[in-house]
Parts: sequence; C-alpha cells; structure tokens
Amino acid sequence: MEKDYLDKNKDAWNKKTLFHVASEFYNMNAFLKGASSLNPIEQGLLGDVKGKSILHLQCHFGQDSLSLAREGAKVTGVDFSDKAIEKAREINITMGLDAEFVCCDIYNLKEHLNKKFDIVYTSYGTIGWLPDMERWAAIVAHFLKPGGKFVFVEFHPVVWMFDNEFSFIEYSYFNREAIEETESGTYAETNAPLMTETISWNHDLGEVIGSLLKAGLNIVDFKEYDYSPYECFKNLEETEPGKYKLKDLKDKIPMLYSLVANQVE
Repeated sequence: MEKDYLDKNKDAWNKKTLFHVASEFYNMNAFLKGASSLNPIEQGLLGDVKGKSILHLQCHFGQDSLSLAREGAKVTGVDFSDKAIEKAREINITMGLDAEFVCCDIYNLKEHLNKKFDIVYTSYGTIGWLPDMERWAAIVAHFLKPGGKFVFVEFHPVVWMFDNEFSFIEYSYFNREAIEETESGTYAETNAPLMTETISWNHDLGEVIGSLLKAGLNIVDFKEYDYSPYECFKNLEETEPGKYKLKDLKDKIPMLYSLVANQVE
C-alpha cells in the first residue's frame, strides 16, 4: 500500500505542478515582483524569521519557502514531487536566494538531511497525503532544535468530511480508511486538462494533537477558523478580503486550524 500511495500521489503532484506554476491562483508574476505567498495567520505564528533556520515540510514548488528566505531566514524545503523541487530550485536561482530544496518522502527525510532547525513549518493541504501521524510527528520533533518551534496551519478535518459540492457528509471525521479518488482539473485551475488518481487520509484533531504530544512536543497555541484564505473549494464566497466561506454553511463549521508546539529544551 505504501508504494502504491506514493507512486500515485507523486504522479498526481508532478502533473499538478506544471499547471500550478502557470496558474492565476499561485500568481507567479506578482510573486517574482515581491509579493509574499504567506497569509496573515502563518505570518503571525512564525513571527520575525530573520536569521532563523526553517525546515518547510511538503513545500510544493517553494513559494512559502522562498517568501521566508526573502525575509532573511535560512530555509530548507522538502517535497516528494521531483517536478515541484525542480521548479523550486529554478525559482530560487532566478530570485538570487539561498534556499535549499530536498526531494524525498518526508518519512525518509532523516536519510537525506542531517540538521536541526529553529522552526519546522508546514501548511494547507499537507498531512492528508500522509497515512501515519505518529511517524509525521516524530519527523517534526527530530528536526527541531531544543527550544525550537513547530508552526502548523491546516484545513480542518470537518471540511474533508463533505462531498466536493459541500451538500452532504461523505467521509468519516476519523482516520478509518484511505480515500481513493479520481479528479479532473486541480484546485488551482479547475478546468485544466488533467486527470489524476490520488490516495489520501482524513486526520481528526485528536490524532494530530495526540501524535505531537506523544513525540514529546509541548503545544502552546491552538486556534480554529471559520474561513479559508484560498478560493480552493466549490461554493465559496469572499466575505472579507482574503477570507472565503461556504455559501450555505458560513459561520457554522470550522475551515482551518492552527497550532504552535515547542520542542522541550
């Protein structure tokens, strides 16, 4: 099963990357001119990153990694998609930055990286591609320096319970089984001539928080939010600049959560 999910998901993300880089959603033109890809939520949690070493897990093609590098951080981005890492390295050179990028499955990161970091960061649509939260949390803890900080922002597991139209509950809140899907297009370009097969998992809050605690991390901040900063689902409306809510469910369900955890010194 492990090789099957890695092969399918890697193929899907390699294909998606080609469309994402050129999409209005990721707006590379504005990014190259100086726009940050970071949202106010993660910016507030990360704080001043100048001079800090940051490990960015599941970095896609590196926009957040490079945004942090522009703020003066020493960044290492990791992703299993070779096409995404290829593009991240290319953009890094174009922008004259010094970020590093590692291409591997994050469960195997110890075999590719021998450093500790002030901050480990990951966000928005990352952990659903991983089957085992305890292995994930152990990786986070391993790469943090004593006293280091883990910053995490993710779509709420309640969101993933619904069908694509948000009209009925299709999946369990709990991680009961792998979710196998065939999708046309991609969230960044819904009409893209693209068909992908993926395998993902829904991770309830208890599973995520419990895994981090088991790994020895101290959770110091946790929040839930009733909006998405991205127009990446169907049936959304922008209720405030940069805040998208479900037309029929706005203010009724959480769409995001964030947490900060510290490595014990």
